[in-house]
Amino acid sequence: MKRRTMVAAALVTLAMLTGCSSEPGWGEMRAHPAPIGTPAEGFSPPTPPAPESTHTPAPGSWDGVHAPEGYRVVLLTVGDDAPTGVLVDAVQEWAGETRADLEVVHADDDMIDGAVAAMRMNPDLIISAGDALVDPLATVTANHLDRQFLIVGAELAEPTENVTSVDWTGAAYRGEGLGAAAAYDPASFTPARAAAAVRAGVASVLTGQRGIVLWMR
Repeated sequence: MKRRTMVAAALVTLAMLTGCSSEPGWGEMRAHPAPIGTPAEGFSPPTPPAPESTHTPAPGSWDGVHAPEGYRVVLLTVGDDAPTGVLVDAVQEWAGETRADLEVVHADDDMIDGAVAAMRMNPDLIISAGDALVDPLATVTANHLDRQFLIVGAELAEPTENVTSVDWTGAAYRGEGLGAAAAYDPASFTPARAAAAVRAGVASVLTGQRGIVLWMR
C-alpha cells in the first residue's frame, strides 16, 4: 500500500473510532492503569529520556514492575516467520502469568484495518509483533496519540510519544525504507530475550517512560 493511501486510510479511522467500541474487546477507554511495584536502579536514565531517544536499562531492572490483573492488551501481529512466532509466544506467556486480559488481532489481510480493529477494542496497550507492521503503524500511531503502543523487536524511524519500542542487536527493523539493520539475525529472537523484551517494554509503558527505544543487552 502506498504511503499516501495509508495516510488517507488512517485519517478516515479518526471518525470511525470516535465513540465506537466493538466485540471482542472492552466497552470504553479508561485512564491508564498504575503499575504494581517499582523498577530497580538502572531501569531509567538519571534524567528523563528525551523523546525518540534510546536507553539501555540494567538487565532485570524491570522485574519489580507488574501490570495489574485485568490489564487490557491487544496483541497485533502479522506473518508466520519464526521471529514473529517467538514474540507472539512471549506476549501470550506474559499475559497468562500476569493475568492480563489479552485479545489477538491477526492483521495479515490488511494491516491498517488490523490496527483500527485493535484500537476499537479500547485496550490499555497494543503490542505489535511482526516487522511488516512497522510502516503501517508509523502512520496510524501518529494520528491516535491517545492510544499506547509497544513494538517488540522493531522500531519506528520517528516514533511519537505514544510508541515505545524494545530492540536489541540482531533485531531493529525500522521501516521507512531503512529496512532491517545490517546485524539482523533471526536467531537473536530467542524465547528468553523475547520474554525479557516484553516485560521491560510493558514496565516502561506502565511507569510513564514512553516514546523511546529500550535497547536490550
